[in-house]
Amino acid sequence: MPTIAIQAPQAPDALATDAIQAAIDAAYDAGGGTVVVPPGTHRVGSLRLRSYVELHLEMGARLQFVADPGLYPVVDARWEGAPASIYAPCLYAHGETDVAITGFGVIDGEGQPWWDVFRNDRESLAHPRPTLVGLHECRRVTIRDVTLQNSPSWTLHPLLCDDVTIQNVRILNPADSPNTDGIDPESCRNVRISDCHIDVGDDCIAIKAGTQATQERVPCENITITNCTMVHGHGGVVIGSEMSGGVRNVVISNCVFQGTDRGIRVKSRRGRGGVVEDVRVTNVVMDDVICPFVLNEYYFCGPGGKDPVVHDRTPQPVDDGTPLFRRIHLAHITARNVHAAAGYLYGLPERPLEDVTLDDVSISFADDAVPGYPAMATGVEEEARAGFLVGFGGDLRMSRVRVTGCEGPGFQVEQTPGLGLTDVTINGERHDG
Repeated sequence: MPTIAIQAPQAPDALATDAIQAAIDAAYDAGGGTVVVPPGTHRVGSLRLRSYVELHLEMGARLQFVADPGLYPVVDARWEGAPASIYAPCLYAHGETDVAITGFGVIDGEGQPWWDVFRNDRESLAHPRPTLVGLHECRRVTIRDVTLQNSPSWTLHPLLCDDVTIQNVRILNPADSPNTDGIDPESCRNVRISDCHIDVGDDCIAIKAGTQATQERVPCENITITNCTMVHGHGGVVIGSEMSGGVRNVVISNCVFQGTDRGIRVKSRRGRGGVVEDVRVTNVVMDDVICPFVLNEYYFCGPGGKDPVVHDRTPQPVDDGTPLFRRIHLAHITARNVHAAAGYLYGLPERPLEDVTLDDVSISFADDAVPGYPAMATGVEEEARAGFLVGFGGDLRMSRVRVTGCEGPGFQVEQTPGLGLTDVTINGERHDG
């Protein structure tokens, strides 16, 4: 299979879109191959990736995506879990097989102009901002070694994909950049994320499965996340809030969260439906987080999030829009310099949490704890050094849990008769039973 090298850039402002796209198409027409991007800055608009083609960025190469909406054709996809027409991703593939992005170069989304418009005049955009890498309905995807930075919105978004490997990728977006999630597998199967460093302005990794507006409910399943470092984002690893298709079979291990707002965060609400099940989290260290553990079925962000039924604490009829969290197990976790609360674990009165465990967990609060909201739910107040906030946990067990520096009660419990404690210590006082 051929290797096609792109010519080094000539004029500083010249666009290389046509030359790189022609090379990708030529490799595809030849049955596959590698397109090599040499050192230098290559200014481009949206590029379409093709089957059996590897886009390889050499050390020193930079793809600089120009912030001009005219360079991004409109495509049909999803935006925040719902069907939408969006500006095409900077690197885009749809329905392809064996797609690869590799090398030690940089893919730069030139996000600042997009962020400014979103903050100041978002109505002027005819469509939602592009993602940096959007791979839709693809099979056998590999993304390895590259640096992804300054994404206009979500950085890496596999949607309805099968067999995805993301390895040794660096993702860098400013901490205040809007909606710049790191990696968002949505309604995907068999996803492996490893050895990545993610420092972003929203969730570092968010596992999603569409909203109630999505006609076909496709789960996100068989996801492994290991050996990653995550900095600043709103959550280290997050499931939801778009989870109408369900999320299952998720393993998270050997990760470090530094300064993420929350650590492990599962969020949904009435109306979304879906089941989050069979989640295992082990060997995680967190530092400087607002709240290390959040299971929140009253999440209020997004359309409909402030409807009265979302925050009602009385039982509602169970239907297809009733979410369920079950078989979620968290073990061997350390959280230091925590600010707001040890954990927020809330199911629904009509569908309590099922089979949730915390084992071998050590939590200590920051000396200068800053008050914050443990979870984004109506009725949740700012807290500092609070214990566990627990509600509607039908089968919730904690063992070998240590909390130090807590102020006030170690547990604030609402309608959770199934709460079981074994060797749980709050400020040196043991709780069992």
